[in-house]
Amino acid sequence: MSDLKVLIVGASIAGPMAAYWFAKAGADVTVIERFPELRSGGQNIDIRLTGVTVMRKIPGMEEAVRATLAPEEGFGMVNSKGTPIAIMRGTGNAEQQSLLSEFEIFRGDLSRVIFDLTKDNDKVKYVFGEQIASMEQQGDGPVKVTFINGLPNAEYDLVVACDGATSRTRAMGLECGTRDHINSIGAWVAYFSIKKDLLNGGKVALGVSAPGGINVSVGPDSLPGHNRAMLWSSHQNPDDPGMLEFRQAQKSGEEAIKQLAAKRFTGSGWRTEEVLEGMWKSNDFYASELCQVKTPSLFKGRFVLVGDAGYATGPTGTGTSLAIGGAYVLAGEIHRHKGDLTAGLKAYEERMRPIIKDMQVVPPGVLTFMAPQTAWGISIRNLIFRFVCWGMQLGTAMSWLISFWSAGFGKDKYNLPDYEWSE
Repeated sequence: MSDLKVLIVGASIAGPMAAYWFAKAGADVTVIERFPELRSGGQNIDIRLTGVTVMRKIPGMEEAVRATLAPEEGFGMVNSKGTPIAIMRGTGNAEQQSLLSEFEIFRGDLSRVIFDLTKDNDKVKYVFGEQIASMEQQGDGPVKVTFINGLPNAEYDLVVACDGATSRTRAMGLECGTRDHINSIGAWVAYFSIKKDLLNGGKVALGVSAPGGINVSVGPDSLPGHNRAMLWSSHQNPDDPGMLEFRQAQKSGEEAIKQLAAKRFTGSGWRTEEVLEGMWKSNDFYASELCQVKTPSLFKGRFVLVGDAGYATGPTGTGTSLAIGGAYVLAGEIHRHKGDLTAGLKAYEERMRPIIKDMQVVPPGVLTFMAPQTAWGISIRNLIFRFVCWGMQLGTAMSWLISFWSAGFGKDKYNLPDYEWSE
């Protein structure tokens, strides 16, 4: 693979991870990112299953991750007046995790850890503030790519889309619409940091639910005196008027989404009004529709999908780990099939499909658990949450049982191969 030229689109987790493994295989890699710099914001994400397995194949990565873990020691729920309901903490076992991962880290921090693995690599070049204008597949030959913001037009042996569930690159590569292959879950979420400590120094994230599919959560931030907030809005179905309203606001921009959030969440109880006040002042606001991506194929010619661009999982807790595993398998299979790019891409698809299918299974009742639609539903959810938290204090039996609820809570059973790299 030493003469392979690879273009990766997207510099958040999947992109830098793919760059790391392609560079180990000897390829020349260019990573472009439409934002002017590496994004530092984002919510808590988990590293589980294949994510832990691949992380432990990279010298120093686990240590770097542990050094930047989110300062969160548990997750609890409160009622509208702030009275605690129950608190869940980690199991202490990376092979048998609970709703709270042993590797809980902010998205921006994980992106930085993986970026740092490759930023000084002579085989990897990062270009920020750049996007693809067009790309042309030339039979069995390289892909001809033109760019928007000044990067010289060039030919690449492989173009890898790692630019998220609403990937514009996917639309170009598969010649489809930007919303094609997106299956909405019927919920949207907003994340942002606030310059106020609503937890009074506490390290346990707290959330409150209100009827109508609403959840407001506040967690600790690495920066003293700050918190991270999440607004979760669940709806009856993907085409509920509330979902259509969010999509329209998303087209209009950040200000419109904040206005919608203020209207939707005002009056939800606990410290919601202070969270919304912080939202207006936040400079790292991000909102997205919860969805899954299911494409008929992960590649077309010399174009391939990795991470959310090809197989966003929705609210399963496994999306980050699937992206990390997918980047590893893609580079590994192409390297293993030296000289036959198509065979490598086919092997990537064949190995990933069963894993994707498993990790895209949404745990039953997850939307109801996060944000019940009725006051009665909130009461029942709270009882179940109390029971689970109580059971986990008794030992690993409850953790073992909830592994049947979600694939993300068990051991890594996917047996990723050990590839022989060029380095």
